[in-house]
Amino acid sequence: MHFPRVWALAAMLVALAAIAAPIAEYDRAVEEARRRWVDSPHGPLLERILPPTFEPAQLPEPRSRGAELVVQYCVQCHNLPNPAMHNPEKWPGIVERMVIRMRGNGNLGELMTEMMAGVRAPTDGEEKLLLAYLRRHSQRAIDPRRYPELERPSGQSFRLACGQCHVLPDPRRHTAAEWPAVVARMEQNMAWMNRVVGNQPGPREPQLRVDEILWFLQKYARGS
Repeated sequence: MHFPRVWALAAMLVALAAIAAPIAEYDRAVEEARRRWVDSPHGPLLERILPPTFEPAQLPEPRSRGAELVVQYCVQCHNLPNPAMHNPEKWPGIVERMVIRMRGNGNLGELMTEMMAGVRAPTDGEEKLLLAYLRRHSQRAIDPRRYPELERPSGQSFRLACGQCHVLPDPRRHTAAEWPAVVARMEQNMAWMNRVVGNQPGPREPQLRVDEILWFLQKYARGS
């Protein structure tokens, strides 16, 4: 009588174990990359490229070939990128530029060749798979016509904060329960960037109110 529940629990545990296996491999790859930075004279520069706030367990479709390629190639040179860092239109140029650099070319000339020593570049087929994965899970831009509040004071903090680094995200990308963790991670990213560039908040700058940002996102979140 309880067999269906037992089988359902067993299936769930198998599924969780299947997801945990590649994530454990990804974690090891990230740690190995960070150890290489410690031994490299260019380590501090590489580490500053992206904030260290996105972890392998947060990758969408972690068992997919695309997720595997992101870890395999991207963490050779910087912290793990979040596919939602950019919108679909922006990723092709970024991936193309990164592949050129992984091949030891680019606008830094000899320095780039030295920095990329031992770094592997994806094949043409892998590059296409990587780009498709990043675009599939990229940032979905908000349609301002659906949210007239963007032009009101209640939407100002959202526009100012989120528009600094990427297109304004569609609130329906996450549920109301998911948005607090996402906003907290963005706060960490902004604090990290300010620390890297040595920026200090100016008293004349608009003050960002996290409570207002979260209120706006949760009001229009998916499922609300």
